[in-house]
Amino acid sequence: MTSDPASTGGLAPAGTPGSARASYPSLSGKRVIVTGGGSGIGAGLVEAFVQQGAQVAFVDVADGPSLELVDRLGGAAHAPVYRHCDLTDVAKLRATIAEIEAILGGVDVLINNAANDDRHSIAEVTPEYWDERMATNLRHQFFAAQAVVPALKRAGGGVILNFGSISWHLALADLVLYQTAKAAIEGLTRSLARDLGRSNIRVNTIVPGNVETPRQMKWYTPEGEAEIVAAQCLDGRIQPSDVAALVLFLASDDARMCTSHNYFVDAGWR
Repeated sequence: MTSDPASTGGLAPAGTPGSARASYPSLSGKRVIVTGGGSGIGAGLVEAFVQQGAQVAFVDVADGPSLELVDRLGGAAHAPVYRHCDLTDVAKLRATIAEIEAILGGVDVLINNAANDDRHSIAEVTPEYWDERMATNLRHQFFAAQAVVPALKRAGGGVILNFGSISWHLALADLVLYQTAKAAIEGLTRSLARDLGRSNIRVNTIVPGNVETPRQMKWYTPEGEAEIVAAQCLDGRIQPSDVAALVLFLASDDARMCTSHNYFVDAGWR
């Protein structure tokens, strides 16, 4: 690992204090898939891996911001590849991953980032809404992992990083289905890590705190933001680049003995 900004084109992810960011030689040329990569944390992940010299493909349903991201990063050594994909459609998910594998020549890293934290009350939940929320926030993580495992084994190993949420650790209000799904992801990670470890496949959960993204900003007033910062151990708002810094480390060979655990980036908001 180095901290030479020139090795990533002298760029630092948006929101990064200063310009020097860690560089991981082991990520150069790696074939990375990011779900939900068109905006927010996902876009920060795509940018961070591109800056490491990785070959990145990402899926999303929001074509506008996704294509803008591809255009913005088009001058990189490996420009990112975007494919529209509704992750609740498992057949489409499998087909899209197969297409990406063919484009990249394999897969080394899967980042299961996509999710949706729409608020809801207990009384509003129907069986149909339950199924839709589980498909949106949990089911695709398993089926994406299942789809890439053969490619990871052919590569001699790899990394799967599942995104959880701090919300259920804090028992936040009006998120019962989202928090149920996110709690299950930590169990999914432990199970996958055990079953895939002898194939040199590492699986971990990333648990972000409240990250300052346009989507999150719509839920909070300035007073609400101040309450979050006051509850953290550290001042300031978490940025997508802060989450990306942890993801890069766990995806790199520097984290070769890290698996089956949850890694928080929450400024101590617990």
